[in-house]
Amino acid sequence: MSVLPDGGQARPITRWGEAVMHRPCRPVTTYDDALVSLVADMVATMRAADGVGLAANQIGHDVAVFVFDCPTGQPGESVAGVVCNPVLTIPGDGDRNLDVGDEGCLSLPGAVVECARLDHAQVNGFDHHGQAVMYVGDGLLARCLQHETDHLSGIVFGDKVPTKQRKRLFEEAAEVADDYPIGWPAQAS
Repeated sequence: MSVLPDGGQARPITRWGEAVMHRPCRPVTTYDDALVSLVADMVATMRAADGVGLAANQIGHDVAVFVFDCPTGQPGESVAGVVCNPVLTIPGDGDRNLDVGDEGCLSLPGAVVECARLDHAQVNGFDHHGQAVMYVGDGLLARCLQHETDHLSGIVFGDKVPTKQRKRLFEEAAEVADDYPIGWPAQAS
């Protein structure tokens, strides 16, 4: 059985610049059918957009939950989950290593620049039923866990890159804007 709920509907993705993207989200306090429905819609939206992760504020909801389905690097394998109220744990100072790699965001679609992230991360929280969960990873999974947790804190990854790279992000996004019209990816599903 998948840890990600099925049956959701893809929704339009909220873009950088919208207020909900740049403020901390409210904690999840109720684990009910409405939350399960929201999470199912998030999963459908992430899949319709060919993403590896999606935070609730990326579909306009000010609540601290993200979903992910991230390749492990092994053919056909991925790690998937739902995390409400995530707490990110990163290695101590002596154990920190940066991984500089390409990063993009579904809320600024079509644009990618290099971004330094810690090469290992752990996230603790709760799934959409209120059960405790923990995900630990390195490489792309570590990047994904950090990226999505940042979203719920009101941080977009462009906040973490130098001004020149941020400018390039917006230039790249503008070049392909016609491929990602307002309402994307909902109208494609």
